[in-house]
Amino acid sequence: QVQLVESGGGWVQAGGSMRLSCTVSGNIFNFVATTWYRQLPGKQREFVAKTPSSSTTDSTDSDLGRFTASENNAEKSAYLAMNNLRPEDTGVYFCHLQVLTLRGVESAWGAGIEVTVSS
Repeated sequence: QVQLVESGGGWVQAGGSMRLSCTVSGNIFNFVATTWYRQLPGKQREFVAKTPSSSTTDSTDSDLGRFTASENNAEKSAYLAMNNLRPEDTGVYFCHLQVLTLRGVESAWGAGIEVTVSS
């Protein structure tokens, strides 16, 4: 089963940038897809950004425009780069990875990374 190690997050001032990471602890061949979600205080989990299929390792598809999702197969890591952060971006961010392993395509959720943006 795929295990994830998360990093990044914490506190940043409005207008600042931050990068979140989800790293796979086992062996993989490549990423199939990565999707980032977030849960703002008092709200349901919502989509943030995603990458397409494994033909690319660096891509953006974000409804929010300021957020960029990417992957690095060699580092076994998926990233969410966040720019021009606003206080309303404060919340918990989750990665959902689909990776190709010896066992086939496996998926896993991160436990959540807290992000606080102060005004």
